[in-house]
This record gives sequence, C-alpha cells and structure tokens, in this order.
Amino acid sequence: MPESLSPAQARRIALAAQGFADPMPTGMPDRRHLRRVLGRIGLLQMDSVNVLQRAHYLPLYSRLGPYPTSLLDRAAYRGPRELFEYWGHEASLLPVETHPALRWRMAAARTSAWGGMRQIATEQPQLVEWVRDEVRARGPVTAAEIEHDAPRETGNWGWNWSAVKKALEFLFWSGEVTAATRTTAFARRYDLPERVLPATVLDAPTLAPAAAYRQLVAVAARALGVAAEPELRDYFRLPLAGTRVAIAELVEAGELLRVRVPGWPSPTYLHAQARLPRWVRASTLVSPFDPLIWERGRTERLFGFTYRIEIYVPAPQRVYGYYVLPFLHGDRLAARVDLKADRKAGVLLVPAAWIEPGVDVADTALALAAELHRLAGWLGLSAVAPPVAGDLAGPLAAALAGITGVR
Repeated sequence: MPESLSPAQARRIALAAQGFADPMPTGMPDRRHLRRVLGRIGLLQMDSVNVLQRAHYLPLYSRLGPYPTSLLDRAAYRGPRELFEYWGHEASLLPVETHPALRWRMAAARTSAWGGMRQIATEQPQLVEWVRDEVRARGPVTAAEIEHDAPRETGNWGWNWSAVKKALEFLFWSGEVTAATRTTAFARRYDLPERVLPATVLDAPTLAPAAAYRQLVAVAARALGVAAEPELRDYFRLPLAGTRVAIAELVEAGELLRVRVPGWPSPTYLHAQARLPRWVRASTLVSPFDPLIWERGRTERLFGFTYRIEIYVPAPQRVYGYYVLPFLHGDRLAARVDLKADRKAGVLLVPAAWIEPGVDVADTALALAAELHRLAGWLGLSAVAPPVAGDLAGPLAAALAGITGVR
C-alpha cells in the first residue's frame, strides 16, 4: 500500500473491508457465509423500527443477497450460540468471542449505564435483586411477564419503562442477565448468561480494559479498512483516551499504518491487511444502520453523500423520507430511496426516490429497479409500487414497469 491514498482508493478499500467486494453466494447462503460477513464487519446493530425489515437482518442481505433470516436467528438464539446481544455500537449482536473484551463495560455499569438504569440500581437495589432472582427462577422471561408481580414501583423514566424494565436493563448492561430469545413483538426474553452462552466463552479470561480496547480497535480497523481516529472509536463507542493508546500500540505492532488521504483528518489509519480492489461491482441497498455508513462524516468523505436518518424528524420537515436507504451501485452511493413494506397488501411501497449528482440516471434507475424487485422477493412481497416523489421517481417508475416478476 502507498503512504498516500486517493479518495477513490480509500473508498474501494472501505467497501472491500466491509465485504462489498466479496462474491455473492451462488446458492442459498449458509452459516459459512454468515461467518464470513461477521468476520468482516464484527457486529450487527439492532433497532426496533420494522417499517421495512429489522435492522440486524439487512447488512447480511446487502452482502449476501436474499438469504433465510432463520440463519441469523439460529446463530443468535439457539445453541450452540455464535452471537449474543449486548451494547457494542448501540444495541448489537456480537460474536460470542467478543464477550471477554466487553466485560470492562459490564463492570462499569453503575457509572456508565444510562441514567435511569443507574438510578434504579442505586435507589432500589432490593428491586434489582428481586428481578435477578425472578430471572433465575423463571427465565427466560420478558419484562411484561414479571412486572405484575413486582414490588410497587416509584415512577417511570425514559420511554415509559417500568421499574422492572429498568432493573432488567441494568442487569443486562452489567452482564448479569442476557437475551435468551426475542418474542415476535421483538421483546427480549432475559435469562442468566450461564444458561445461554457457551461455557467456553464464560470461562475465557476477562481482558483488562487496555487489552480489550486494543482488541476492539483492531476489529474496527479491520472492518473499516481505512479510518480516522473518531471512526475507530465510534465503532464500539470506546473512551477517547483508551482508544488513542490502543491505536498507538497497534501502529507500533504494525497492524495499523499511517496514511494520507486528501480531505481526511491527519493521521488516517490503514489496516495492514486491507485490500485495494481494482473495482467494486456491488449493486445493493444499504440499511440506515449499516456499519458502512455509521459515521456520517466518514460517509461524506468516502462517497460525497450527506446522509441523516429522518425517522425522528417531523414529517413536514423531512428532506428525503422516513426510512431512506442509500443505493450502492458500483463503488458509489448513487441514489437513495424511501421504502415501506406493506405486508398486508404484499407490496413494497416507494414513497420517494432520489438520484445523486453526476450519476447516470438511466443506468441507476434500471439497477435500482432490479434491486427493489430482489428486495421485495426476499421480504415475501409480490409487487413493487411505483415511486411517489423524488427526482428519480419518473425514470425509476419506467424501469420498474419494464420488469416482470419479483426476483
């Protein structure tokens, strides 16, 4: 690798590191493909929004194409577990081998967990102990299944969480309980780690914080390919001082290389095993919660693509739409499309579609139309509705009209 990279080279390195330069499976994706993707990206962010598909399923789709979601469900919620839920980059599914590197966060729950959780642990320790005993006796169990038996609570916090829910989430943050399964409504069923996680994982030595930071920064660096310090820290939401020490140690060990990229912060770091492909021929939609675009400043530097999630923006103030997915075509984010799955009608709705500047409109419309039909088929929908708004709506509608079938 050269000591200086062009923006185009940095973009291809980043896409390859995230698995977008890997070949799509020729048959039905299996656990080997799942492991390959997780080996690339390190974790899957979770989110409760289900207007299209749950967030943790979409990064695998973007890299593998249509795959059975049961593949991920089995890895996360059936033994032998390969994944577990915890706070990685927000709520996440992580490889179980990462557990020892996150115990520093569990140990710091009383100072680092969100306010309501810390408050319940401090002010109502007897309730936390009661909830822990209930999980031990009745788990796996949801918060709703034990709330009615709980001692009288003293008020709500946050998203109207009950005291029991806050206690459960404190125990989850501290690693004293974990997610055994999820209900169809996406509620966690909590249980004790020793009844959920492999014994080999629980018996593995706990990493000291400095060693844990180094391991997590190394995972982030490999997943990003090329990144500045803020992105390496953001991947697992690590403390600033610990991240800087970890980066310095990885540079000294030769795992990270300092490089220059025009328009990027200095120094920028390149993973020593990063690959620079001659081209990237991806053509897929990318989730708003995909690690490729987690750090919005990096997304702008890589793709010239300004992206914000507008879920929480009042409808009249939205620029592009409620649940907007970028469209990766080649090595560019060439368009963005607002999507909604109308499961009752069996239709993939397209409230809006937008083209990026300097992109071939006809080619992008044809590729996006094919991708929308592929996505609809994966979601079990039988049709794609014409787009309603946006400067790509007309060309995309024409391209969709020329496609028959849903795959």
